[in-house]
Amino acid sequence: MTWNHPRGYDPMVACSRLWQEKTGVSIEWEKRSLQDFESFSVEELARAYDLIVIDHPHVGQITAEKCLAPLDVPGREAEREALARASVGRSYPSYAWRGRQWAFPIDAASQVQAWRPDLIEAAPTIWTEVLELAQQGRVLLPLRPPHSLMCLFTLAADLGRPCAVEGPGDLVDPETGETVFEMLREISALVDPECLTMDPIAVFEKMAEAGSRIACAPLIYGYVPYAKAGFRPNQLFFRDMPSVGTDGPVGSALGGTGIAVSAFSTASKEAIDFAYWIASGDVQRGPYAANGGQPGHAAAWEDEAVNAATGDFYRGTRATLEGAWVRPCHDGYMAFQQVASDCLNEGLAGRQDPRRVVADINRLFRESFAPGAATG
Repeated sequence: MTWNHPRGYDPMVACSRLWQEKTGVSIEWEKRSLQDFESFSVEELARAYDLIVIDHPHVGQITAEKCLAPLDVPGREAEREALARASVGRSYPSYAWRGRQWAFPIDAASQVQAWRPDLIEAAPTIWTEVLELAQQGRVLLPLRPPHSLMCLFTLAADLGRPCAVEGPGDLVDPETGETVFEMLREISALVDPECLTMDPIAVFEKMAEAGSRIACAPLIYGYVPYAKAGFRPNQLFFRDMPSVGTDGPVGSALGGTGIAVSAFSTASKEAIDFAYWIASGDVQRGPYAANGGQPGHAAAWEDEAVNAATGDFYRGTRATLEGAWVRPCHDGYMAFQQVASDCLNEGLAGRQDPRRVVADINRLFRESFAPGAATG
């Protein structure tokens, strides 16, 4: 089971076809939306599928439900060490929890910057340049939950005051939280109000359509298909996120996906073998990248041909990925992510008191460490 975007589905199908030729083992992939992954019972998915593509913040919940088989099996230490060394940023360790490795990164992403070099001379490097473009109506920012909360995470960390990843205290100190909320309120007032309902794909489609004047999306999860010539009427280019602090593009909220094996699989050895293979450097920079994937292995990010085909997508955003911040992943975080994003968006849309919004988010975070508490 994977997610229903060409980036998430096409490389899995193509690589599985090669795997069958190599081993005789057939793998059939189905797909669901990212929203479905967050709301659908993971246990049901694990009982229905041998292989599952997951987002790293799910790890605490999934392992608490005993849905996954650990991938750190005896005898394959050298392979895992190679994967860890080749991790783009903290992609590999983001799938570690309670001393075990529960998935391997096959897709690396964080909030980076998308821009149109045919519309502006250079991608903004500092936040004030973004605001100037926004005042001209040239900026979109995806703020549909959970992306608004990802922006809060990224901005706080880039200011040098990252959010907490462990409890049971506050997520963010009130002063930082209020500063970031005001920054988000300022830019949300300058962009199209529809941004509150737009995810990255919706923003990319607007930027890439014929006649678009949108020149910049300053904080957005990179999607490599849009970096390829001919995918849409206008090719998008990707570079490091603009900085708000003094340390460069650091603290972007890490995303991406990993491949995991169901604890209920009756073919766990074959599934684990495939997970090791598809996460490896040769596959990631070869058939995985060639079939629309966005690899999680450094061999692909450094490959000349892979970069040439994508307008230097990987080189242009590598610094942001290397400095990315890893979200919490305790059992209870996923419920918190949804309600906190809703709380943040209500505050932005309703022009609420920043102190109240930040206090509510901090309360929800503290409550998320009590199972089932962060639901409203």
